[in-house]
Amino acid sequence: MIIGLTGGIGSGKSAAANFFQNEGINVIDADNLAREVIAQNTPGFKSVVDYFGSNIIDDDGSINRSKLRKEIFDNEQKKKVLESITHPLVRNLMAERIETSKSPYSIIMVPLIFETKSMGAYNRILVIDCDPELQLKRATLRDNNSKEQIQKILDSQCSREERLSIANDVIPNNDSLDDLKTRSLSMHKFYLGLIKK
Repeated sequence: MIIGLTGGIGSGKSAAANFFQNEGINVIDADNLAREVIAQNTPGFKSVVDYFGSNIIDDDGSINRSKLRKEIFDNEQKKKVLESITHPLVRNLMAERIETSKSPYSIIMVPLIFETKSMGAYNRILVIDCDPELQLKRATLRDNNSKEQIQKILDSQCSREERLSIANDVIPNNDSLDDLKTRSLSMHKFYLGLIKK
């Protein structure tokens, strides 16, 4: 069984994923895979640098992700090119990681399931949901970004209603980390029960 774990910026996806991981569940972070496929000396790295130019390369020879983000943020064409390079590579790597997984089910942590219309890739979709004001507050504290920058990211993601519309399961995360842990563990038990059926 493959669970797509999603939620907006600052919703608590990573914290929830950690609780599942502590129970021995294989958690695959799509953002990490996206970094891996454009790491130095990979075919993805070469394709990205060929298209965007060497000005996105850092002093250490790796791709500077914030420069790359700036390149695509307001440019739909460049964004599409980057996605056409990275998405197939990420999908292949993801398939490999699922294939070699030893846990009863796998969780794929993906920020943009609704936006990429990739609902069909998962058996169930788990949304970590929280109030937008709280998202803004958490993400601003965590990322040392301005409220305006975080708001821009929030605006570029699908709405809370859209995200909830694709959910099979929802964990509300407006309370403490302990509450999130309790809810994540009961969801874990629920998933184990589904597999046994």
